[in-house]
Amino acid sequence: MPEPVETMVAEILRLVRCESPSDDLAAVARSADAVAELGTTHLGAAPERIVIDGRTHLRWRFPGGPRILVLGHHDTVWPVGSLEELPACADDETLAGPGCFDMKAGLVIAFHALAQLTDLAGITVLVTGDEEPGSTTSRALIEDEARASVAALVLEAAGPEGALKIARKGVSRYEIAVHGRASHAGLDPEQGVNATLELAHQVQAVALLGDAEAGTTVTPTRTTSGTTTNTVPAQASFSVDVRALSAAEQERVHAGMLALTPRIHGARVVVDGGINRSPLAADSSAELFRRAQRVADRLALPPLTGISVGGASDGNFTAGVGTPTLDGLGAVGAGAHAAHEHVLIAELEPRTRLLAGLIEDIRSAPFDRPDPTASAKTASASITASA
Repeated sequence: MPEPVETMVAEILRLVRCESPSDDLAAVARSADAVAELGTTHLGAAPERIVIDGRTHLRWRFPGGPRILVLGHHDTVWPVGSLEELPACADDETLAGPGCFDMKAGLVIAFHALAQLTDLAGITVLVTGDEEPGSTTSRALIEDEARASVAALVLEAAGPEGALKIARKGVSRYEIAVHGRASHAGLDPEQGVNATLELAHQVQAVALLGDAEAGTTVTPTRTTSGTTTNTVPAQASFSVDVRALSAAEQERVHAGMLALTPRIHGARVVVDGGINRSPLAADSSAELFRRAQRVADRLALPPLTGISVGGASDGNFTAGVGTPTLDGLGAVGAGAHAAHEHVLIAELEPRTRLLAGLIEDIRSAPFDRPDPTASAKTASASITASA
């Protein structure tokens, strides 16, 4: 294994071993320390530490232009202690461990790519600490940096066989609360209003809002109901995950969610939530993808492919404000959020060269940003409607 790759492997393992579940603020802060130390070593400057509602984000800004945003996150879905069953380890071919693929290897790739540049003028590196649960505190940071940038390069993990992510579905999230009336299930069930039965009606109504032909999925997920086995339940709730390829589909489903009405007399249904991330449309990534393919050819790397995926990332936010965005520039591997999560070591150095080459290509021939007015208005209207 070449020495630079050995160094990258060691650095990824170091970050993975600093566990950082999104909901553990102290763990995320410790992870931010580790990422800051590593980034300072490679970039020659310490980051700005931004703490919002206890969540720790890091930002490096280097003056100059054109401004290019390099975007990633250091939080993971894995609780502290996961390393006991899934230790961080590496052999000659793969590196494994919770959060290695999604997306701590991407951070190391970014730092090494930027270290290859002759200078860092115009580069902003933003590493957030709350991407996994929806980027609640970092969204404004991401969007502000994107608006000031000609391009956003997202270091999320690659698709199968290293495919870049050239489109992502938008995401909406909802919590549906059902209110009924409690009564004794044996003595006088007729006096109650059964929240579980009403929930069953609402779950089916919500599922019917999906449209397979349009690529829209509306999936009821977590449910809760009742208190004891002999009481007609007065309360029930369920969560809903929505994925859509277009803003129009997100708005259609949103209207449908707000129009939900009780089926059982005396029940009440309350809908909370809305559009979380607008879609990352293929036209937002098209020019950057062409440039990445050209860079790969020039560097004698394998031909690049692109893929549209259902999962969302912070790239949805950057595209949503009109900034050309290319996602999936991080590690090649598999198993995000799963026990078999791993990174292919042989792909670390090629991905590093690809990112460095793409940044240089953007610098040598900057392109005008599309007018973000339409997408910005759509995003703003969606957010207002969901409040």
